[in-house]
Amino acid sequence: MLDRPDPTNRANADIRRHVSPRKVKRNGIIAIVVALVVVAVGLTLRYYSGRKTAEWTQAQAVTTVQLVKLQNNQTSGDLTLPGDVRAFTSAPIYAQVNGYVKAWHADIGARVKAGDVLAEIDPKPYQAALDQAKGQMARDAATLANAKLDLARDQKLVELGGISQQQLSTQQALVNSDSGVAAADQAAVETAQINLGYTRIIAPFDGVVTSRSIDVGALVMPGSATVTPLFTVADQKKLRVYVNLPQTDASLITQGMTAHFTVPENPSRTYTMQLAASADAISTQSGTQLLQFQIDNDDGALKPGDYAEVHFVLPPGANVVAVPASALVFRDAGMMVATVDDNNKVSLKKVIIRRDLGTSVEIGSGLSLSDRVIDNPPDSLQQGDEVRVATEDAPAD
Repeated sequence: MLDRPDPTNRANADIRRHVSPRKVKRNGIIAIVVALVVVAVGLTLRYYSGRKTAEWTQAQAVTTVQLVKLQNNQTSGDLTLPGDVRAFTSAPIYAQVNGYVKAWHADIGARVKAGDVLAEIDPKPYQAALDQAKGQMARDAATLANAKLDLARDQKLVELGGISQQQLSTQQALVNSDSGVAAADQAAVETAQINLGYTRIIAPFDGVVTSRSIDVGALVMPGSATVTPLFTVADQKKLRVYVNLPQTDASLITQGMTAHFTVPENPSRTYTMQLAASADAISTQSGTQLLQFQIDNDDGALKPGDYAEVHFVLPPGANVVAVPASALVFRDAGMMVATVDDNNKVSLKKVIIRRDLGTSVEIGSGLSLSDRVIDNPPDSLQQGDEVRVATEDAPAD
């Protein structure tokens, strides 16, 4: 017997066929809405992220600077400059004649007196030249003596009419000629004596031998700028100290002024020296004036060639602004400093330096205490650039 379909199941199937498309449509709409929401949220986040990145990039493009606090320098200070210590008298000693060194008698560090023999050049060739000159002078002196006797005889004969006046004139000319030869011989003897004396190298003054460049058997030649000196002798009992003073501090120079200095090998000791001379002119190359100080060195504590740190006491400055040297900007227009206005814009101001104090400088004109000065400004900074101030009022040196 065949099964017949249940009318109830068929009705339920029809209902399911009519209901499913509506659910699918609703679910699709929900999915689309969700997708749109996700897309909208993603675009929004991307927009804000891009905006934030742009703002960060723009912020990084603005240079961050640090300011220094300006000070009115109304107190006295200390100006430190390098000094060059030299012997009061120092002489490079060269040979004045050719020859081979026979002996030397003074080495470096030896204390010598004026006239002491430092070395000897073989004198035999110069002794022989002197003997030859003396022999020539003796022979020509005898010839001159005979000519003078003949002249005296001829003068008597002329008076008696025995010879002519012309013969007497001839004899007179011969005497004059022989006199000239004798004078030349005398000069030759003196020259030979001088050259013989030059074979002894002597100290020109009391001092210390600071260099020796010869040894026994060495061939020496007369000195010139290209020849190494045989010896150097220096008088170290008194020293000169040379200092190049900047033009801006030329007002410090007074007759008989004193200054203090130290040397690296004895930094705890301070030496006082007195001004002896001034170049009274400004060097166009360095913009400085050369000063020469003198100091006694009887104890030998100082050495020629020492590097000295010279200290000058500076008078107080009136209406002078002090800034660190790191704030200076070198441009085509001259010395400048970079300042920041109220709108954080750069303003380059030309200044005139009154005095260089080493780590800081005194500005004579171009700045006021109200200016905001940039420390260590980058070379790329230009007029009108926008900057960001990182730290205000960092104290100046």
